[in-house]
Amino acid sequence: MERAKRVLIVEDDAHIAELLRMHLRDEGYAVEHAADGAQGMHMLESGAWDALVLDLMLPGVDGLEICRRARAMARYTPIIITSARSSEVHRIVGLELGADDYLAKPFSMLELVARVKALLRRVDALARHARIEAGLLSLHGLDLDPLARTALLNGRAIDLTPREFDLLAFFVRHPDKVYSRMDLLNEVWGYQHDGYEHTVNTHINRLRTKIEDDPSEPRRILTVWGRGYKFTSGAQDEAAAP
Repeated sequence: MERAKRVLIVEDDAHIAELLRMHLRDEGYAVEHAADGAQGMHMLESGAWDALVLDLMLPGVDGLEICRRARAMARYTPIIITSARSSEVHRIVGLELGADDYLAKPFSMLELVARVKALLRRVDALARHARIEAGLLSLHGLDLDPLARTALLNGRAIDLTPREFDLLAFFVRHPDKVYSRMDLLNEVWGYQHDGYEHTVNTHINRLRTKIEDDPSEPRRILTVWGRGYKFTSGAQDEAAAP
């Protein structure tokens, strides 16, 4: 029998936490709750969780710091941020730190549960996809191992965040095809929400600093003005070589 997925709720509002716990348990998840940031950080570090539902405004360690430290861990834990901070700035900061989704309070419990379920389905699908396509991905001087989640550039290891790796692997799997920011949000982040496109730009800029000889004159990840981005296969460079 398959084990129940484990969900950690880090939320200082006891009423919201109890409602979340009840709804998620009704869906068959094993749910634990931390009432402050320090306890949440301790529980996150000491257990293997399938998802994290994380409030931003917490006593002690705040949610953004927990998100930042979660993304520094070897194990990837999907994160949904919930917060009364509904401004665009906080949404973008949370997503750029590696959160997978964001819900502004007040939110529907049913919507939160639906997003947790969708996120876990997506993570499972990515894991199956990685096992199916477990072979090394090689293109334009890059070698990516989807299972080990390691990346080499011209034989040298490059340090990528989990989201940067997912984005780069998607590009390498689909060379010379143009994708809009909304396309990339849907394919790599797993959602299509207006106003989140900025995080795509940020991740692409960070990737360019890691894989381009001159990030201001990229030769791998190219901007196609008015349409989006594409990852070149390198065929054009080879054709231009003397």
